[in-house]
Amino acid sequence: IPQGDCGYSVKGPELGNASTYYSIVQQQTQGTITVGEETFEVTGFTWKDHEYSTTSLNAGTIGWDWFSLQLDQGTSLMLYLLRREDGSISPNSSGTFISADGTVQSLDSQDWQLQVLDTWKSATSQAEYPCQWQLSIPKLDLTLTGKPLINNQELNLSTVYWEGAVNFQGYQAQTPVKAKGYVEMTGYAQSLDQVL
Repeated sequence: IPQGDCGYSVKGPELGNASTYYSIVQQQTQGTITVGEETFEVTGFTWKDHEYSTTSLNAGTIGWDWFSLQLDQGTSLMLYLLRREDGSISPNSSGTFISADGTVQSLDSQDWQLQVLDTWKSATSQAEYPCQWQLSIPKLDLTLTGKPLINNQELNLSTVYWEGAVNFQGYQAQTPVKAKGYVEMTGYAQSLDQVL
């Protein structure tokens, strides 16, 4: 699935504030995981992203909150919010809803509302991250509430950020839905425009 405009995903107003970006969603996967001496068979559905870019974010953009959710009726949702240092969300924030039949619907930043319901503070970095959300997409008649499987999924690497597994549940057209997914949040421990 090409994200953005035929795989060209704009991230800011300046030339080069963009990436080439595609996703493979609802990919049936099987394999094994070995822990110590014990091996476990695993099956499920995975999500693969491939994104590469030419330049860093434009000045004033401090980080992003990126969501990839696979809903139990075979649909998929990708959203990213580019956060600005003045507290606003960049109009270049974007998303994609992928129907079970592969039909793609683009989402602009005005198409959804994301409300943070709770936060978690890292004892390591002292950064405060969202840890519970309510997402509403009126044009899809979709409302979801979600949270991480565990709050502490912060990675303390050259750039400190949070990425990890989440569960969401809610309603689409008054039908109950559940979603499993992945969230990446950057710019909470340090502004990315200072690092990238």
